[in-house]
Amino acid sequence: MKVCFLYNAQHHQILHSLPMAFELSAMPGFAVEIVASTQGHLDFIRQLQRLYPDARVTHRLLEQPWPVRLLSRVRPVDLPPKLLTLWHNRALFDRYDAIVLPEKTSLNLKRFGVRRPKFIHTAHGAGDRATAVDRRIARFDFALVPGPKTARWLLESGLIRPGHYAVGAYAKFDIVRRLQPQKRHLFANDRPTILYNPHFRPQLSSWGDFGFKLLDHFASSDRYNLIFAPHVRLFSPPTEEKRAAFARYAALPNMIVDLGSVRSIDMTYTLGADAYIGDVSSQVYEFLLSPRPCLFLDGHQADWRGNPRYLFWTLGPVVSDMVAFPATLDGLLADPSPWREAQEKAVGATFDLSTDRPGFHNARLLADWLSVNVTRRANGSEGTVERADWRTM
Repeated sequence: MKVCFLYNAQHHQILHSLPMAFELSAMPGFAVEIVASTQGHLDFIRQLQRLYPDARVTHRLLEQPWPVRLLSRVRPVDLPPKLLTLWHNRALFDRYDAIVLPEKTSLNLKRFGVRRPKFIHTAHGAGDRATAVDRRIARFDFALVPGPKTARWLLESGLIRPGHYAVGAYAKFDIVRRLQPQKRHLFANDRPTILYNPHFRPQLSSWGDFGFKLLDHFASSDRYNLIFAPHVRLFSPPTEEKRAAFARYAALPNMIVDLGSVRSIDMTYTLGADAYIGDVSSQVYEFLLSPRPCLFLDGHQADWRGNPRYLFWTLGPVVSDMVAFPATLDGLLADPSPWREAQEKAVGATFDLSTDRPGFHNARLLADWLSVNVTRRANGSEGTVERADWRTM
């Protein structure tokens, strides 16, 4: 059975399904091809493949239509246009038995006449925003849901149905454990380290209202370290011109400014920080894998109380202006205990942590479903693929 794992968005999505690709490729009966839109994607994936010595994947770079190739001769193309690239490669995608996607835009392949493969959704995060219950999820043939909370929301919304979804483990944790078996010490001092992780959407982000005011506050602090690592799409691509706006923080021993390196997506900072400041990014749940102080910045006058889309704002104090920020942060770090029980419950509802091999666990769930539901075309005839007994593996 030929299975495509497609990566045609920013690099942060890759970690959420790549462990499944590697583990599935080692299972009998599956030929896994990793397909990406840029050479940078494939280079990143090949580096990570070293962590999975049993992986047997092949790699394919998507062909770009002539307008994109022409433009790339004039200036670098960070990420080729999705729809144009999908249309141009539609014949390729119709050769697979299944296509596994951490995003939803590629469902447009169905509109482009791709009929053969089953479309599998894996998501890329486990947050509370409306994207968790996006109506497009109903158009997938199978959804590998990141945790019990999301599964409940999708079932209540009628976007998944029994037999066509499974509650998986959080595959990103698999690759992160292989990358970082121990917490990294990020500063040459013993101050508490704070991670500020604003979202990229202006209507939801705290960056516009708090942004440089918050960075300047920490720049003059003799109590705290600050890691500024926003969602990678906030400054994508992080050009020299964009970095120049942060030049005044470059030499400070208590600050790290990272507009989008690998360390901003591989949990280096969420594992290395003592406290988290954010707004609506799902990274807060990755941070809370070990319950710690969280503070949320309301930069858009949200009606958040009792709103399930802001469930994470019940896991720490919420601040709506910089006047209240310093005292709230100091008080939170002095005594974070009132929030710990709620954080532990939220993490338990967000992730299935019952397995220490989330990549293999999810690959096995996917393999089971594919083995029953995918029809294989071989030698011009159609036949149902036999169900494998993964318990013997």
